[in-house]
Amino acid sequence: MELLVTRKLPGGALERLARECSLDVWGQDSAMPREEIIRRIKGKDGLLCLLGDTVDAAVMDAAGCLGIIANYAVGYDNIDINAAKARGIVVTNTPGVLTDATADLAWALIFAVRRRIVEAHAFLRLNAWQGWDPNQMLGHDITGATLGIIGAGRIGTAVALRSRGFSMPVLYTDGAPNALIEAELGARRVEVEALLASADIVSLHVPLTPETRHLIGRRELDLMKPTAVLVNTARGAVIDEEALVEALQKRRIAGAGLDVYENEPRVHPLLKGLSNVVILPHIGSATHATWAKMADMAADNILAFLHGEEPPNRVA
Repeated sequence: MELLVTRKLPGGALERLARECSLDVWGQDSAMPREEIIRRIKGKDGLLCLLGDTVDAAVMDAAGCLGIIANYAVGYDNIDINAAKARGIVVTNTPGVLTDATADLAWALIFAVRRRIVEAHAFLRLNAWQGWDPNQMLGHDITGATLGIIGAGRIGTAVALRSRGFSMPVLYTDGAPNALIEAELGARRVEVEALLASADIVSLHVPLTPETRHLIGRRELDLMKPTAVLVNTARGAVIDEEALVEALQKRRIAGAGLDVYENEPRVHPLLKGLSNVVILPHIGSATHATWAKMADMAADNILAFLHGEEPPNRVA
């Protein structure tokens, strides 16, 4: 099997693949340019790609004989699924394994924004601290605050369950009731407008689809409390970034914690200058164990396909 891999991966997955496949691995520590993908995919049977790689009909047609696209991510909005189906190409992802790591990071952002951790850290490093001041770096409570979860799938559920130690009322929106968080937390399923109006912390956990693109825009931000914070570890384009910048500048909401962006790797330049936003370089699942396991899962999908078996994480 001829396999194009768009980035070196942690762990031993590539060594496993190399025992049964001929690998063409992009060796640079930067994204593989689109023109390079199109050039080097010619004649390849498989593609192991990252969420930042756009895999559309042009890429598929350039291969000529592509059989499988193994996405090194749980989301697969970077792949044209309809084009893959039309060409009989199998598409797989790496779900489940990154749930805890991403949920942990969402909570790190909640604490960082609500308690102004990053802002206070910078304040001290700049030697601006002159001693304890009862009016300095005042944040907002986490214990007892209302947590709003938009999208109660694997990660949204894990984020909600982590609230148990903080006596938080939990609201959620989802296409179906979530019996687990209702039983464990007394969580209430509500419409998104009611959640935005009531929650002190709004955490986003929906996939990027045509329906969820700009799910949070000016109207939705205006519904939020001025003391509320917005956290996004899902996909950047779920938020209208221009509207978010305006809301943060005008303090219509208290703050935001972002791990993902609308036009990655570009970050809206005005976000970088705002003190009430914490920005991270898409590290939601970035732990040694998680990323190595994701590579193993991608390899498992490819090897199952190679052996004529059903890939364990097939999405199309």
